[in-house]
Amino acid sequence: MKQFVTLLFFAIISASSILNARTHNDIFIDSVAKSNRLVFIDGKPADGEELREYTDSVRRRIAAFYYDQFHHFMDPGAPYFLFLSKDSKLAMGIGGAVRMRAYYDWGGAIPAPGFAPALIPMPADPADMRHFGSTPAGTCLFFRVLGQNKTLGEYQLYIETDFTGYQSRDLRLKKAYAIINRLTIGYASSTFSDPAAIPPTVDAQGPTNKITPTTVLVRYMPVIKDRWYFAVSAETPDKNIGADGTNTKSVSNWLPDFAAFVQYQWEPGQHVRLAGIVRTLSYRNLISATNHNKTGRALQLSATGSPLPMLTLYAIANYGHGYASLGGDLMMGANDLIPDPSQPGVLYAPASYGLCLGVKYNFTPSLFASVSASQTRFLPANQVSPDLYKYGIASAVNIFWNMTPRMQIGMEYDFGYRRNFSREHRCAQRVGAMCMFSF
Repeated sequence: MKQFVTLLFFAIISASSILNARTHNDIFIDSVAKSNRLVFIDGKPADGEELREYTDSVRRRIAAFYYDQFHHFMDPGAPYFLFLSKDSKLAMGIGGAVRMRAYYDWGGAIPAPGFAPALIPMPADPADMRHFGSTPAGTCLFFRVLGQNKTLGEYQLYIETDFTGYQSRDLRLKKAYAIINRLTIGYASSTFSDPAAIPPTVDAQGPTNKITPTTVLVRYMPVIKDRWYFAVSAETPDKNIGADGTNTKSVSNWLPDFAAFVQYQWEPGQHVRLAGIVRTLSYRNLISATNHNKTGRALQLSATGSPLPMLTLYAIANYGHGYASLGGDLMMGANDLIPDPSQPGVLYAPASYGLCLGVKYNFTPSLFASVSASQTRFLPANQVSPDLYKYGIASAVNIFWNMTPRMQIGMEYDFGYRRNFSREHRCAQRVGAMCMFSF
C-alpha cells in the first residue's frame, strides 16, 4: 500500500506536468463562471468593448474561486449574483447552495449522517442493523468581496455560513476571513490541510484521514512565478486530551499551533504539497501536582493532477504524533494525548498515520465518476483498552451529474471496516444520494 502511494505521487507529478492539456474540469468551471447575473451598482461602462473586457476579467476572477489553494469539492460554487462597480475596483458575489442528502445503511447502521468507520457500533446492536436517514446539512450561504485599494492593494473578504449546527439544521458560521495580498487573517482552513487533494464523495465525512480543520489564524503565503507556493501560519488550537479527571487534567491552551507548507503547482488546481504542523499539548498530573507540555507534530504529503483531460488523480498521506483532533476517524475520540498505563498521571502523544487514494473520470465535462479508498491506523506505544479503535478502512464509488451548471445530483456506495485492538471487527455499508442547487 505504501509503495503504491509513492508510485501514485510520482505518476501524478510526472504525467500531469507533461500532459497539461485543458481538462474537462476546467471546461465545467468556465461554464459555471459564465452562468451568472452581473449587476452594476453605479452604472456600467458605456463602451461595448470595454464592457466585454471588464466582465470577462471579473468572470476569470470568479472562476479562480475553484482554483483556490483551500477549495474543497463540497465548497459552494461561484456566485450567481455579482455586484460590480463601474471603476472595476469592487466586486461582490452573493451565493449559496441548497443541498439534500439521503442514505440507507444495512448490516449494522452507523449512528450519524457521516459515514465514519470509527463510528461502527461494536458489538452490533440487533435493534439497529438497518437505518434510513436524510439531512439538509451542507446547505449554505456565502458573501465574497473582491477589491483593489491604493493602500491595501488587492483584497478579498469572505463569509460563509451553513446549516450543520444542532440536528443539522441550525445556522452556524463556517468561515470568515480577509485576504490582503498574501496575508490571510480570520476563521479559515488550516495551513496543514489540502482540501483540493481530497477525492469527491457524496457522503460529507469523506476519507478516514481527511484533515480539514477550520480555525482562527494568521497566514502568510507568498507565490513565486505562479509555480511555487509557500505558507506559514499561527493557528488557534483545538485539542482533544484523554484526561480522566482523577489522575490527569487538561490544561488551557497557551500557545498557538504553527503550520507551514511548500507546494509546486504546474497548472491551476494541479499540485503537490508537503505540509507540517507543530502543537503544544498541555496537561496536569494530579498525582504530582505538576503541569507538563507534550509536543504534537505531523507531516502531510498530498497531490492532485490530471495526466489526461478526462482523468484526475488524488493522493494524501499523513503521519505524526498528537494530531488526531485535526480530522479523520481519530477525532472521534480523545486521542491527542492518552494515558501511559505504566505511569499513573502521565500522558503521551501517540502516533498514527493515514493514507488516501482516489481516481476521478469525466465522461463529459458535466458527468463524472470517482473511486476512492482510505485507511487510518492508530499506533499507541503502550497497551490500550481492547475495545479501542485500531484501524479503519473506508471506500467509496460514486457518480455525479451536473444537470446544469448550477444543479448537481450524485449517488454513492460506501463500504467501511473497523478493527479494534481486541481483533474484534465489523463492516458497514451505505448507499447515499445527493441533490444540490447552487446560486
